[in-house]
Amino acid sequence: MKKGVLLVNLGSPDTPEPKDVKRYLDEFLMDERVIDLPYILRAILVKGIVLNTRPKKSAEAYSKIWWEEGSPLIVLSERLQEKIDTYTSVPIALAMRYGGMTIEKGMQELHDQGVTEVLLVPLYPQFAMATTETIVVKAEELRKAKFPHMNFTQMPPFYNHPDYIRVLSESIKESLEGKDYEHLLFSYHGVPKRHIRKSDITNGHCKMDGKCCATPSPAHQFCYSHQCKEVTRLVGEYLEMEDGTYSTTFQSRLGFDPWLTPYTDRTIERMGLGGTKKLAIVTPAFVSDCLETLEEIAMEGEEIFHEVGGKEFHVIPCLNTREDWVKVLSRWIDEWAISEPVAV
Repeated sequence: MKKGVLLVNLGSPDTPEPKDVKRYLDEFLMDERVIDLPYILRAILVKGIVLNTRPKKSAEAYSKIWWEEGSPLIVLSERLQEKIDTYTSVPIALAMRYGGMTIEKGMQELHDQGVTEVLLVPLYPQFAMATTETIVVKAEELRKAKFPHMNFTQMPPFYNHPDYIRVLSESIKESLEGKDYEHLLFSYHGVPKRHIRKSDITNGHCKMDGKCCATPSPAHQFCYSHQCKEVTRLVGEYLEMEDGTYSTTFQSRLGFDPWLTPYTDRTIERMGLGGTKKLAIVTPAFVSDCLETLEEIAMEGEEIFHEVGGKEFHVIPCLNTREDWVKVLSRWIDEWAISEPVAV
């Protein structure tokens, strides 16, 4: 028996060229856990509409944030892997759910090193169908088909882990040190409300009424909405922030179905129109900066804020490769490495 770790993030197009972006969006949006429509309807929406209209615009957005080394998400994830590797004693592989750095390649890398016990680490603090669940499902499909000798242990969502809350809070505190701001937005990636209901293991707790997220329930184990709001609450407590000086919003909606609210872009606009001049924003649904943080928030969000009269717009970086974050992840991995394996 030999243990190893597979870190998995979202993924990225190979280049910011429209053809590569189109190929990436095809794989991403045709995932039934991202757009959970019946296949025919999903194909009509994605292949018939989205892929004929969105790739060029998305390519322009990627071009704005693309680094010389490549996609920021990929580069930052690779740097994270390299840093963790210096602190841990087990093999560390990196994969992406979508794009060329496939989960299969990551599993093959571990297999080639003799690994049979794998800690699967989705690099998302919160559970969601379109993030954690699709990674776990894809990895299990590959395990059964090509790596039957492997056993998986899944790292659970760490949204409320004291170590994560401490590191996230300290990153916010450091980023805003010496800066004057009136309000701090916690902006999380949005999901359709039906995803929340589909993930409700009680089949009745999640009513999207503003109260269920604060009412204790087994449903919270798989409730993205609750877990996002809990991050905001715990960080607010850690930093001893006053009520009314911070709030939760959701970004990146797609289509016309009801998504989690309030929406980040509309909140930025409303606050600017309402007289807020100095706004700070953090994006705790991501551990690595990516298109959604570098372009949608740091560029589009700032533009919206300035257009409606806002003056100062402070964007707090993701945890990326912060030393305290690397040490926390490495310690979690080492704790698993010395424990007895539990196959899932």
